[in-house]
Amino acid sequence: MSALIDTLRAQCGGPRDGALLRFSLGNALLSEGDNAGAVEELRRAVAFDPNYSAAWKLLGKACLAMRDEAGAVEAWRQGIAVAQQRGDKQAEKEMTVFLRRIEQEKS
Repeated sequence: MSALIDTLRAQCGGPRDGALLRFSLGNALLSEGDNAGAVEELRRAVAFDPNYSAAWKLLGKACLAMRDEAGAVEAWRQGIAVAQQRGDKQAEKEMTVFLRRIEQEKS
């Protein structure tokens, strides 16, 4: 496990714990191939801040890495709704593309 992950984990539960910390930890875990750990931390990130569109986007990717298509679809749908509310056009566009790819693979 990387020093970055150890450092981020050490901050969990402390005064700096929150959506950004959990997003960063989830991103690091996903990079290291710990998909289940990433999903867990990214779910915590969106629990801290349900309007964090980047966390929804990465949660979808982590779910897909675990072959949880339903989880990915749900995360991206939530993320698209959040991105639309916030006017985050880039995140909305990216998640829409990811969602379309899954739907095309099914048909």
